[in-house]
Amino acid sequence: MIFFDEEQNIFHIQTKQTSYIMKVLPTKHLATLYYGAILDLNSGTEGLRIKHEIEVGGQVVYEANDKTFNLNLEFLEVPTYGKGDFREPMLHIRLEDGSRLTQFLYRSHTIIDKPEFDEMPQTKANNQKVETLVITMVDTWNHLEVDLHYAVFIESDIIAKRAVIRNQSKQTILLEKALSMNLDLVDDDYQLTTFDGAWIRERMINKRKLGPGITKIDSKKGVSSSDHNPFVVVSKDDTNERYGKCYGFGLVYSGNFEAVFEKTPYDLLRVQMGINSFDFYWELKPEEEFLTPEVLLTFSNQGFNELSQHFHEAIKQHIIKPDWLETQRPVLYNNWEATMFDFKQSTLLKLAKRAKNLGIELFVLDDGWFGNRNDDTKGLGDWYVNKKKIPLGISGLAKRINQIGLDFGIWVEPEMVNPDSDLYRNHPDWVIRHPNIDPSFGRNQLILDLSKTEVQDYLIEVLSNVLDSANITYIKWDMNRNFTDMYSNSLFASSQGKLSHLYQLGLYRILETLTSKYPKILFESCASGGNRFDMAMLQYMPQIWTSDNTDGYHRQLIQYGTSYLYPQSVMGAHVSDSPSAQATRKTPLETRFNISAFGLLGYEFDITKLTPFETKVIQKQIAYYKKYRSLFQFGTFYRMRNPFDSNHMDLLVVSKDKSEAILGTFMTLQTANSGLEKIETYMLDPNRTYQVESRKQYFNLEKFGYLIKHALPIHLNHNGILFHILKNRYLYETESQSVQIAGDILVNQGFVPKQNFIGSGINENVRLMGDFGSRMYHFQALEGPQ
Repeated sequence: MIFFDEEQNIFHIQTKQTSYIMKVLPTKHLATLYYGAILDLNSGTEGLRIKHEIEVGGQVVYEANDKTFNLNLEFLEVPTYGKGDFREPMLHIRLEDGSRLTQFLYRSHTIIDKPEFDEMPQTKANNQKVETLVITMVDTWNHLEVDLHYAVFIESDIIAKRAVIRNQSKQTILLEKALSMNLDLVDDDYQLTTFDGAWIRERMINKRKLGPGITKIDSKKGVSSSDHNPFVVVSKDDTNERYGKCYGFGLVYSGNFEAVFEKTPYDLLRVQMGINSFDFYWELKPEEEFLTPEVLLTFSNQGFNELSQHFHEAIKQHIIKPDWLETQRPVLYNNWEATMFDFKQSTLLKLAKRAKNLGIELFVLDDGWFGNRNDDTKGLGDWYVNKKKIPLGISGLAKRINQIGLDFGIWVEPEMVNPDSDLYRNHPDWVIRHPNIDPSFGRNQLILDLSKTEVQDYLIEVLSNVLDSANITYIKWDMNRNFTDMYSNSLFASSQGKLSHLYQLGLYRILETLTSKYPKILFESCASGGNRFDMAMLQYMPQIWTSDNTDGYHRQLIQYGTSYLYPQSVMGAHVSDSPSAQATRKTPLETRFNISAFGLLGYEFDITKLTPFETKVIQKQIAYYKKYRSLFQFGTFYRMRNPFDSNHMDLLVVSKDKSEAILGTFMTLQTANSGLEKIETYMLDPNRTYQVESRKQYFNLEKFGYLIKHALPIHLNHNGILFHILKNRYLYETESQSVQIAGDILVNQGFVPKQNFIGSGINENVRLMGDFGSRMYHFQALEGPQ
């Protein structure tokens, strides 16, 4: 809801639990008074305005007739440089006479239904009432305008901010910095949480106290990047998953970005986010406008879980297209780790038959099916089938896969090209590179120049031909290198600073065209795993490959960090082989499933070589996931114990009516003689009774080695043939737990699993986890009198 007090020039934006309050000052600057927990409209604004009432030494007063007012100590919605605010500006504009002096003052406002801008991904109303406050700020010196947009998502407790810059002058101006938002706060001893990493180590949680000066994260890689996700949290030092005050900021953009935090000597904190101003300059001609991407803001005084749930709901309800809102995702099999480039048609069909036997629903053919693509040095860009590998062609192969009983999906990497390809030989001018400088390569690839309309049109056409050629229900859209050699032969010298952003706009046009043309095809985004995991991609592809790292332990860290912004319903999560290719670590098959189940389940290793033990266990895993698929994928998501600072991790999904929940608990290393434990389950209904059942899990006897004599009633030589035969066939069931527990006990006490193994033996009441062990529990509310 949006309220305007005309007498006091106060804007009060309310969501279900938050208030955002602004005031038009006598100077016409727009000031932030408050952002935080919801305030009553009748409370007024007395006590919200924070300012000095006397001239402050060392500052520049804005006007001679009011020596108490200076911009450097003001809380501004659209700060610029040049009139006494010495902090980072939100906008920086070079004018035709060389001046950079601008100021934007309030002129008018309007409250409208949320507008949509075709060129950019953005939050959508999706048949809900979403009001947007548009405040028009003007620079009368230079005839420039900025519309500040505040879209209000009441139920999600989200405000989406963006700026639209218009040149109403008769001169061409140069945008050197055009961020999406600015928020000035009083510093409250805040800490900053960012989600940083690298390839196969994405979105690791990094916390540090915000000290004096500027803290900045960004991407200059042409993608949102695995280095720093375009999402940050500012919180009190004592905030945890359940309690405490925190702000979240998430950018809806896939390219170069920056997030800036500036703590001043006066204990003010400035937060900014938007397109990276590094290597960005944009000529804006008379009557032209520039649209910045949206930033989603939220606040919680109930800890990080509530903050995450605000974003989860906004993504599910207002970013992902409605067709995929609650559409259950299939259990898939991807052939990459089984075959890489080395496959033939018979190999694929053999894998598909085995996948069907396991209960898998979708077969995905990865890289290597097209052109002369037998390794990563050639063929990329030639989107026609390699008939030597697949004599039936894609259409024939898809039919055979369908006859087996599986849907068929395929891998593409349309944004890239190998120099050793027909596409490059025919169109060498279609790549990003300087004509006089030898280009650098990533994965033997160059980047197609998507700022060119003809390249966009070509990709739309050639990919449409692929999708029209067969019964394809899924596309994995990959992108395997970062940007270098930034130069476009289609842009003038004065426009080269536009290239990175124009590339993103071209990509968005391609994706919008294809996903609208093929609304029933499930698109999954991938970029060397999680190198472009952002909300903008989710507008077109409702799920993203979370990481190329499928190690059962590393995935716990990656998915835990990812879940701070992104719901589990967008995270591709596959069970792969052990030891893992990324860490050479051995983890139990059951743990690899348990972490993957808190995402979109898939399998990715050579399933033609499964042992009877592995076959039976995987069949049971898939059946369990299918039984509770809706809850796994769309339940409200909670984190409890944090694997970044403990030996344990707990995840829980609960249905909206709290009648059902699934808990996953994970342990990193087995400790000797460990203590008793309980797990928080405060999110359940205290007025119900729950039947709690552990998921049936199984050990391979190999785990025990010579200790097998203590685990089985018969004595076996652990080096003998009989033991070798049994370990690959016998399902040794872990302890089971079946108990009814009152909801008020679960809410206030927590759930107490059976005691962990302490080194003095095992029986039916001992939970033997072992290194990288895990368990899963299902909670079902009982009906009727209790």
